Parts: sequence; C-alpha cells; structure tokens
Amino acid sequence: MTGGPKASRRVICAALAGAAALSATLFPGAAALAGPADKLRDSLSRGRSAEISAPPIARFVAQDGRVFVLDRTQPAPMLKFEDSPEVWVLSPSPAPRGDVIYKNDLGEPMLRATRLGGVTLFSRQRPAGEPVSLAGGGVPLRLGGLSPQALSERMLQASVRSGRAARRQVVFEAEATPASAALIADAAMVVSLAFVRLAGRDRDALGQVDSVRFSEGRRPSASLADGVLTIVVSPGHGLAGRPSSDRVAKAIRTAD
Repeated sequence: MTGGPKASRRVICAALAGAAALSATLFPGAAALAGPADKLRDSLSRGRSAEISAPPIARFVAQDGRVFVLDRTQPAPMLKFEDSPEVWVLSPSPAPRGDVIYKNDLGEPMLRATRLGGVTLFSRQRPAGEPVSLAGGGVPLRLGGLSPQALSERMLQASVRSGRAARRQVVFEAEATPASAALIADAAMVVSLAFVRLAGRDRDALGQVDSVRFSEGRRPSASLADGVLTIVVSPGHGLAGRPSSDRVAKAIRTAD
C-alpha cells in the first residue's frame, strides 16, 4: 500500500504530459501564441545581450537635435554624424544588465543599447549620455574608389587645413596603392580633424608635428616620433583600417 500514492502521482504526471502533447497536436496555434512569451523568458533567463531595435542602416536623432547614421551591415558597426565627415568604427562589448556598449578605437563608449530597446549616445557635450530616437533609414557607410589625382587633391586639402590649425606648414606624404588610395584619403581627412580639434585645446602639442606620412600595414595605428606623425592603414579592413581622429589626437598629445 505504501507504493500507492507515488504510483498515483506518476500516473497523474504521465497523464498531464500526454494531455499537453495532445493539445499541441490538436491545437498547434496554441504553441505559436505562447512562443513570444517563452522566447522573451528564455532570453532574460539566459542573460542575452541587448540589440538595437532598428533597421541595419538607420538614422537617429539625439535629444539635443544631433543626427547620426548607424550602419550595422558590416563586420564592425559604423557611425557618422551628419555634421561631420568622419565615420566612427565601433566595437560592441557586453555591459551590466545585459546591455551592449559600442566603443571607439580608444575603448571610449559612444552608444549604449539596453535590453528594453533604449539607445543612449555619449559625446563630449553629453558625457553622461542622452537618449536617441529612430528617425528613418540611412545610406551605407563605405569607401569608394579614388584616382591618384583625387588622392593628391585630398592630401593637399588635408595638409592645408592641418597647417592652418597648427599655424605652421605641415607636409602630407603617402605611399599609396590603388587598394589603399581611398582609405589614405579618408585617413588624411581624419588627421586634419584631429589637428583642428587640438588647435582649440592643446595647440602647443601641434608644434611637434612637421609632417604626416601614410603607409600600409597589417593593423591601423598612429604614432609620432622626431616630428613625423606616422599613420598606418590596413586596406583589407575598409574604414576600420585607419585610426580615428581621437586616436590620432592622443598619439600627438602623448608623444615624448
């Protein structure tokens, strides 16, 4: 008799399991209706990271009115503000509560996505962050081809802009190939932005730079030695193959 209750419980459990299976067979829509809730519960229980709820290429507007495009169709997400020519290459990394922080090549946060669908933009003006909202679609952020003449013109423009910021002549030189021409042109523009930014904060640091040299390498980098600012680009990585203006500015400021 002592085995009776346990046996009864086993029979009841088996009956319930059979009823559930029969319900799923007779009423397949019931499983579909439960699916979203189940998936959400599973996602929260497994601690999955947040994702930005927007098209792969989308425009966002910040609380202060600044607009940017976020392109997530490439291996590295890319961000570009409408009021600046620079494209920022981002690296996603996990954050507390399952959020995701998108950082620049110095490891500084630029975006944060929450599991509830919120997106926060971090900037020099708003270091604590500000919410952004979806504003529509955008265009892909990619490099196009560039002729040798066009490269020379872009280099000259960047040299003149940098020289004005430094209040001295700054020569730009490049060892370019057809594969690296467009990337070097973009890198030259980025360097000139770094010069303009430093001119308003640390103009004395710009006095260390006599020339800027661009070359190809395996990994992008920026370094300053003996008056030469060396910028290494990696064409195989697209826009991710050159340093950002912040990285260039840091190389100038921290040079011995």
